[in-house]
Amino acid sequence: MAEEEPQAIRIHLDRLLAERGMTLTELSGHVGVTVVNLSVLKNGRAKAVRFSTLAKICEVLRCQPGDLIAYVPPGPEE
Repeated sequence: MAEEEPQAIRIHLDRLLAERGMTLTELSGHVGVTVVNLSVLKNGRAKAVRFSTLAKICEVLRCQPGDLIAYVPPGPEE
């Protein structure tokens, strides 16, 4: 199996949930996405996210997409 490339996209769902005092299960109920799929996103294993899902997450968490997603260029050690 080929070695995975370092991910340059970081997801800050944990931080936003903690700041809002909300669990992943509660977010799942509000957004209409399974806990498993939100967990995949939260842990940085998602390959894609639908704009409609992103919009709903931002609506529920009262944030902007940039609060949830960041681009971090790979460093020389990666």
